[in-house]
Amino acid sequence: MFVFGYLFSSLALMFSMIFKILYILLVARIVLSWFQVSAYSEFVSTIYRITDVILLPFRKIPLQIGMIDFTPILAFMAISIVGDHFMVGILRKLAYQFGVAG
Repeated sequence: MFVFGYLFSSLALMFSMIFKILYILLVARIVLSWFQVSAYSEFVSTIYRITDVILLPFRKIPLQIGMIDFTPILAFMAISIVGDHFMVGILRKLAYQFGVAG
């Protein structure tokens, strides 16, 4: 049974790291939007492709006031609620139930 506990604990850690990386990429996209950068740069286009997957569902909601776009704030909240609190929380509880603390 400890095997399942370690499996769930490892999955919780992996998903937690993925969500933290998504946070960092969203912050990088926000900072890049403040400067004039080439969208054809491979680094910038990679960040845009990864974060577009997160931001596109929220773009359907009119969250832009003037030149300020509040879509990333909603994306941060969604990642926090769905990712950190829901998915990682459930995986940690399952790991704890199977006898792995932490």
